[in-house]
Amino acid sequence: MTSTTAPADMLRPPINRAMRTLDRAFFKKELNIASACILDQKQISACRRELSKDILKLGRLSAVRPVPPSANIDPSARCILLKPEIRTNGRCALDILLQDMVKGKQVLVAPYQLQLDYDHWDYPEQESDDIMTAILPESEQDEIPVGFSAVGHVAHLNLRDRYLPYKTLIAQVLMDKNPIIQTVINKVDEVGEESEFRTFRYEVLAGPDDLNVEVREQDCSFRFNYAKVYWSPRLSGEHHRLVSKFNRGEAVCDVMAGVGPFAVPAAKKRVWVWANDLNPESYSSLVENMKWNKVQTQALSPDRLLMYGQVTNFVNPFCSDGHSFIRTSTTELLNASNKVTLWPKIARSARTSRSKAPVELPAPEVLIEPKIFSHYVLNLPATATTFLPSFIGLYAGHKDLFNPHTSTPLPMIHVYCFSTKSDDNKAEEAKICSEISGQLGYGIAKAGDEEMEIVDVRDVAPEKRIFCASFRLPAEVAFRELGAPKELDEQYGH
Repeated sequence: MTSTTAPADMLRPPINRAMRTLDRAFFKKELNIASACILDQKQISACRRELSKDILKLGRLSAVRPVPPSANIDPSARCILLKPEIRTNGRCALDILLQDMVKGKQVLVAPYQLQLDYDHWDYPEQESDDIMTAILPESEQDEIPVGFSAVGHVAHLNLRDRYLPYKTLIAQVLMDKNPIIQTVINKVDEVGEESEFRTFRYEVLAGPDDLNVEVREQDCSFRFNYAKVYWSPRLSGEHHRLVSKFNRGEAVCDVMAGVGPFAVPAAKKRVWVWANDLNPESYSSLVENMKWNKVQTQALSPDRLLMYGQVTNFVNPFCSDGHSFIRTSTTELLNASNKVTLWPKIARSARTSRSKAPVELPAPEVLIEPKIFSHYVLNLPATATTFLPSFIGLYAGHKDLFNPHTSTPLPMIHVYCFSTKSDDNKAEEAKICSEISGQLGYGIAKAGDEEMEIVDVRDVAPEKRIFCASFRLPAEVAFRELGAPKELDEQYGH
């Protein structure tokens, strides 16, 4: 009997919708397809390019294989597997290009018996040829969980209720198909629902309950316990965007620093950062990451620096309430007197020279910490705007430190917040400006003005987005004596 199986169906894994315990041995399949045997092995790459539209594409399957015995050519030769639509028995004509290659004696078309198993199919990437579509009921295939957050060796799922009966299967397949993943967890509440530190409760679906991870971002390494601190791999682009605004030699106040995704990369740029977080676990990880990335305090003499390289103290860590930290750090920086001596790196050849002549050290660079923060970062979207009243009167009595008395401008404030979403974000931008103005007791510039920028960071829910509002601290706010002027406070509800 002639098979009527459609070519696309031939590539799908065997189906078992009753499976509740993963049986990897179940997923085996044999396909009879065509292969293009390459007669000149120096032309493998060229033939692969020419046949790109005809090559069999399936998950982790390599399309270049040893030639089948039926080809009757050198067994060390290679062939390219062709998609099921192409037959060798004349039932489906070869396309014109393939015919020309056969006539030109570039390739020989021969039958190929392909053995497929569990390893050849992926976790959902394509809608019709993955393991999960062969296991889940057809009624549950419209929203198969595809996306997950990878934090080091941990995959973080946020499964909808309808997929909870299949959570173990999903986790096992996901871990099998992603070699770097060793643990799969599922979030069981919203971030911050159980903790003011933005942590969440979770259940382990596969692998050990080990959430001590290491991740890399912006050429920095971060180590932390993912269960005890806040971290989002989907904010890596935002971390890079904001750090790029900081200039060498500036001072930055990171009020909710977490484990250091802003502070550590900024410090590696030779930016002074006063980094604070209320969570003791985040603070401990921040200190560890300072050491790991060599931005912590450690005094080395010039000769030791020649051997061990530069270790600096550009990050000053704190564990305190953010409201008070804004004011205390500003006051302490005004009275601080810190500097770092940067010794140029010496070439290895000079360090290891056997010459008795002393190595002449280049003159060091001395960076002096500024008295004024150039930037304040408030990265706590749920409540960050409520910290803005701490900026009222922040520099009262210190007008002489800023323009026009000096060349120093008032600092930029970068505050993160949640809002709704729309096509142009105009309504959301107006709401954010209104909220900031209310908290400061002063009408700030609108989005798009020179001193106000509102960036759409990312979606966090169907009707919810994170925004970052960056604006220059108004002089009317910075120099205001607390409690005055009354009309401004009353206008904005303070």
